[in-house]
Amino acid sequence: MLLNLSCTKNKATEKLIKKSEIVKTSKTDTLNFTSGIRSIFQDRKGNYWFGSLEEGVAVYDGNYFTYFTTKDGLTDNKILTIQEDKNGIIWFSTLHGVSSYDGKTITNHTIMKYEALQSKWMISENDLWFSAGIKEGIYRYDGQRVNYLAFPNLKVANSNSIYAVTSLSSGLNNMIWIGTYAGVIGYNGSDFTIINDATIGHDTEDAPLHIRSILEDSKGRLWIGNNGIGVLLKEGTSISNFSEENNLIHPTSKRRGEKSLSGTLEHVFTITEDNKGNIWFGDRDTGIWKYDGKSIANFTKEHGLTNDFALSIYEDKNGELLFGTGDGNIFKFNGKTFEKKF
Repeated sequence: MLLNLSCTKNKATEKLIKKSEIVKTSKTDTLNFTSGIRSIFQDRKGNYWFGSLEEGVAVYDGNYFTYFTTKDGLTDNKILTIQEDKNGIIWFSTLHGVSSYDGKTITNHTIMKYEALQSKWMISENDLWFSAGIKEGIYRYDGQRVNYLAFPNLKVANSNSIYAVTSLSSGLNNMIWIGTYAGVIGYNGSDFTIINDATIGHDTEDAPLHIRSILEDSKGRLWIGNNGIGVLLKEGTSISNFSEENNLIHPTSKRRGEKSLSGTLEHVFTITEDNKGNIWFGDRDTGIWKYDGKSIANFTKEHGLTNDFALSIYEDKNGELLFGTGDGNIFKFNGKTFEKKF
């Protein structure tokens, strides 16, 4: 059951999230991350922000990289997403909470007693949405404060799965799509859409859903990247296995999490659409994939990458695609091969 925040609880929460720490930073002229690049973002000033799997955040101003970690006030060094609000404040979703940076200080917005501070589900114009880490719910920033939203009661066919958020995507008709380990939750401001093993009649004995990425494209198609069973594609009310239909699941695959053979699209950790309508996939084992609506191309270390684990794909304001890999490098694509960007 969702609870309204009382005035007393609002004040307590506001006091909690305004606790800040003065930032002390370090700088380098090259990016020195060695763990994977989980998120990439370019702010309105043109600065590039990079979120790592283990080493916090780096921002590039065109000359230097500046770093932020838990020592500077971040809630965790595992960065999931990076966003910017209407006031130019940068927001970080981490494994253990939400932090923001106003150019001078980092503020911790983590709601510690989240069970007692649940809020009503709603959507407004200034919303930012964040993973709640390992919790089965989501954080929503409404322009004034961060609230925790508990998921509705959901059936899980696979008892080993949990509804911890792994990815987010905005969609048409005011829809927010939330990818979790156990399934997809869609919310349009009033109603929920649930996609999980139970609702689609999926056989969980050999290949349960294990969602790691999600994207609603410009055509309203919903792409769902799984860790084991490839890419599912929802078009209207129909859901198909895109990887399977394109022979990108190996016949011997157990579809659970084992390392995939080359030429397969089975472990998809990121999905992005570029400004030409191409859909890009980043796979854990087999590099980067591009789908132009007719054909599918695969790019690996043979095409200039230093690592075949593609964790993040981002199109910047100039239309340049940036690809973050599992070894902490960032590449750009020249149309045929990949060149190291950072």
